[in-house]
Amino acid sequence: MMAGVGQAGPVVVAGAGDVGGRLAARLAGEGTEVLALRRRLPGQVPDGVRAMAVDLVSGQGLAALPRQAAALVFCAAPDQRDETAYRALYVDGLARLMAACEAPRILFVSSTAVYAQHRGEWVDERTPASPVAFNGRVLRQAERLLDGRAGASTLRLSGLYGPGRTSLIRRALTGDPGSRRWGNRIHVEDAAGALAHLLALETPAPLYLGSDDLPALDTEVLAWLRETAGQLPVEAPAEGPIQGRRVRNAALRATGWQPAYPDYRSGYRPLLGPGV
Repeated sequence: MMAGVGQAGPVVVAGAGDVGGRLAARLAGEGTEVLALRRRLPGQVPDGVRAMAVDLVSGQGLAALPRQAAALVFCAAPDQRDETAYRALYVDGLARLMAACEAPRILFVSSTAVYAQHRGEWVDERTPASPVAFNGRVLRQAERLLDGRAGASTLRLSGLYGPGRTSLIRRALTGDPGSRRWGNRIHVEDAAGALAHLLALETPAPLYLGSDDLPALDTEVLAWLRETAGQLPVEAPAEGPIQGRRVRNAALRATGWQPAYPDYRSGYRPLLGPGV
C-alpha cells in the first residue's frame, strides 16, 4: 500500500480514461487495491483493477460503492464542452461522489484554465485564480468543495498530450505557423505519475500545479515539430503582442516529483515516429 494512503478500502479512481486509466494501472502494479469508475462497461480496464459502471452526472451506480475508501481520485471528463455539462460533472458529480464514499484522502484534477492571466505572466499556487471562461469558472467552483477538508488536494494540470493526443503535430505538419502565445503542457504519463506521487505523500498541500519544466511559444513548438519531421519552415506569423501564461511547477517538483518528459522535445519526439 502506498505510504500516504491508509488501509480502509480501495483507491477509487473516478474517470478511468486516459490519465485515470494510467493511474489505476500504476497503483495496481504496486499492489494497491483499485476501483475504477467508468460511465459505461465493458471497456478497457488495466490488469488488476476492478471496474464499476457509475454515472457521476445522474448518480446511477453510486449506491453500490463501498462506504469507505482509502482515497478518492476525481479525474473524469465531460461528454460535452458546455457549461451545463461541466457543472453537472465537476460540481454536482464531485459532491455526489464525496457524499457516497468517504475517504481520508481526496485528489481533484482541475486545470490551469482557472487563471485569467494572458500576457505572458508566470502563475503558481499563490496566483489568484479569477477565471473568465465558463470551464475555468466551473472548475474553480468545484475546487472550493474541497476547501478546508483535511487530506484534500487539487492538481491543476496544463494541456495534456501524448499517444492519441497529437493535434499539435497535425497543425505543424499542415503548415500552421502558430501564434505568439505561451503554451504549457504535461505528458499524460507524467500527469498520472503526479497523481500517484501525491497519493504517496504523507501530508500533501491543498494545491499543486502540474506542468512540464518548459513553457514555450506556440510558434516555437510548431517550428521544432516541422524541423524534426524534416519539413521546410513556414513563414512566421506577423509580430504582435505575446499572449497566454507560463505555468510554474516548482511546488510539485519540491515534493520530489520529476517528470519523465521535462519539455516538449522529449515528449513529442517519440510521437513523431521511428527515425525522427
